[in-house]
Amino acid sequence: MSEANFEINRIYVKDISVETPNTPEIFKGQWEPEIDLKLDNGATQLEEEGLYEASLTLTITATNQGKIAYVVEVEKAGIFTLENFDDQQKSYVISAMIPNILFPYARETISNLIQKAGFPPMLLNPINFDALYHQQVEEQMAQAEQDEKKEKKEKKVKKEKKAKKN
Repeated sequence: MSEANFEINRIYVKDISVETPNTPEIFKGQWEPEIDLKLDNGATQLEEEGLYEASLTLTITATNQGKIAYVVEVEKAGIFTLENFDDQQKSYVISAMIPNILFPYARETISNLIQKAGFPPMLLNPINFDALYHQQVEEQMAQAEQDEKKEKKEKKVKKEKKAKKN
């Protein structure tokens, strides 16, 4: 097998949204926001062999004194070359390594948008995508194990019912 090849071809903004539904009233009160962060990532193989578009979407909702101050959503994406990776390696690169690359770009964009919307700057803490990936793999393995046990139990019950009929 040839040597694995990973390249960053391009990083870009795929989608941006900023909503400030309660301005200007929201600026009158004390600023003590509650922040909710949602993240999502995915990838699609492009027509050319070995090329993938991968994206990371961050949605930040800030609530202050029970009212939504802002909702900022940024989808950063990139085109990446992934050649000669087995399925497990490719899964890791797409689900952990690429989000680690895209996150600083998304964080900077979010911080700039929040300031331009008139709110105090916000710096998101780093996210450990490696740990999230390994947690997801462990959960999938545990689910597969549970499904296998359930299937064996169902087969055993069917076998016992069949034996009782005979």
